[in-house]
Amino acid sequence: MATEKILVVDDDNNICELLRLYLEKEGYSVTLAKTGMQAVRSFAEQQPDLMLLDIMLPELDGWQVCREVRKYSNKPIIMLTAKGETFDKVLGLELGADDYITKPFEAKEVLARIKAVLRRSGAAANVAPAEEIKQVSYDNLVINLTNYELKVKGNRVEAPPKEMELLYHLASNPNRVFTRDQLLDEVWGFDYYGDSRTVDVHVKRIREKLEDVSDKWELKTVWSVGYKFETKD
Repeated sequence: MATEKILVVDDDNNICELLRLYLEKEGYSVTLAKTGMQAVRSFAEQQPDLMLLDIMLPELDGWQVCREVRKYSNKPIIMLTAKGETFDKVLGLELGADDYITKPFEAKEVLARIKAVLRRSGAAANVAPAEEIKQVSYDNLVINLTNYELKVKGNRVEAPPKEMELLYHLASNPNRVFTRDQLLDEVWGFDYYGDSRTVDVHVKRIREKLEDVSDKWELKTVWSVGYKFETKD
């Protein structure tokens, strides 16, 4: 039975109560917020394990809430939105959301997404034996997926779980080209319903963290194909 805390943010009472019913039935502890300001305060006070966040909210919209929370927390955020346009999805991901669900949605789909995101982010809490440590190292770069730690020039850099997993996957297979669909399948997994633009957004965010770090490797775009972690002699 689940024990994680989830903050549900939506100004629609029916949606809030529906999600509370399904989530509490699964064993989650649920807190509700109806406005953007309430969401920011509740997140700071409750420190939930995951936030379901609607975009269209009073006071502050979901994008503003996501931006505020990302200033100090990498806890998973799933955007709930009636807007299904690619621009809205990409903007949410660029601001640090881990996933998005377009309304109307099935409660079972929401539960599946929550479990998948929590499973990925929760991996950081599991400490493996020394011989099972998942780590790759390059010049000025260390990616440790056992404790989800990214070090750049010896300094720890905060990165959401999915960025860590994508970078680790590419760096673990140097000079191998992956298509966007391959990365969605191998990094996000079969339970992810996104499109290939998701990969582009995450690569962009990773590059911002790794800019001018080393001339011995590069996260490179292979035009019309995908991406690779290229090492140089």
